[in-house]
Amino acid sequence: MSAINRRRTYPVNVGGVTIGGNADVVIQSMTNTKTANISSTIDQIKLLHDAGCELVRLAVPDQNAAHALKSITKKSPLPIIADIHFDAKLAHLAIENGAAKIRINPGNIGGPDALITLAGKAKKHKVPIRIGVNAGSLERNIVKKYSGVTSEALAESAFRYYELLEKAGYTETVVSLKASDVYTTICANRLFAEKTDAPIHLGVTEAGPPGVGIIKGAIGIGTLLAEGIGDTIRVSLTASPDEEIKVARRILQALGIRVFGPELISCPTCGRCETDLVLLAEKVEMLLKNISIPIKVAVMGCAVNGPGEAREADIGISAGKKQGIVFREGKVVKTVDQDLLLAALKDELGALIKERSECGS
Repeated sequence: MSAINRRRTYPVNVGGVTIGGNADVVIQSMTNTKTANISSTIDQIKLLHDAGCELVRLAVPDQNAAHALKSITKKSPLPIIADIHFDAKLAHLAIENGAAKIRINPGNIGGPDALITLAGKAKKHKVPIRIGVNAGSLERNIVKKYSGVTSEALAESAFRYYELLEKAGYTETVVSLKASDVYTTICANRLFAEKTDAPIHLGVTEAGPPGVGIIKGAIGIGTLLAEGIGDTIRVSLTASPDEEIKVARRILQALGIRVFGPELISCPTCGRCETDLVLLAEKVEMLLKNISIPIKVAVMGCAVNGPGEAREADIGISAGKKQGIVFREGKVVKTVDQDLLLAALKDELGALIKERSECGS
């Protein structure tokens, strides 16, 4: 597991899922259906749940959406977070209709008085609030103070509202500081993390389609997680929401923070490669798709990148021109014809899984 020393934060309970404290980093996403369309929203929540999502946020732009939460929360396999902009009254309605958490943007919610009133309602119903500070909607006076949208401006806005709730006696606050600029996001979160022990929700907003969004999310979220900052994450992508879950899991597993199943490692190929390693790696990836045991599997393209460089793998294969090898923990266990290599890996993988299962039983 990871040797990362995570920042100490207080725990917040969101419908039975804990953010902060000693809990795992929680994965969340957001539906892109019309919330008032109850059936399509529930279908997408179930899709996210099956993909591994642990908290789901729904847009609540009007009263129809707020009232729809009553039915949705009863059928949802995940705790529901209501996303509110511009109208604090919708946040009150969302709480009344079963939302497990409220996300507000302090730059457009109606000022300090509206937030304190909402906190009173949330405290009564034991509903946490996320102060979601976004670069695109910072308060004008803060933007003017810093001559633009900077990491310092984001951090000041977040801390201002966090402190406001703290002084009002509200202690179930989660905070996020997001910009579409990765470095601004990183620096803003660092600044805020130094000042409080509040749980932090990480993300890079408006990151874009998968091609660029995955890179921006992995750098922004991954950098902060590696520094011990972050208690829940959302990878924002212009794509089907379940794609966000896959990327979030990969970020957490790459850092050793959480393990969700096998890890596939493979060499990048070069002129020594004597087989279609890209195709072989894809076939192995499909082979591992339904395996939940956390093992490391290597797919290598030649003797140079065989058992030696993949010694840390639990099991792996190295392809040659006519023959290939299967190895476990750096030691060759089988040599087979090239066209039998995948089948040999499958057999050896089955034996390894059986051993691990028996050891765990």
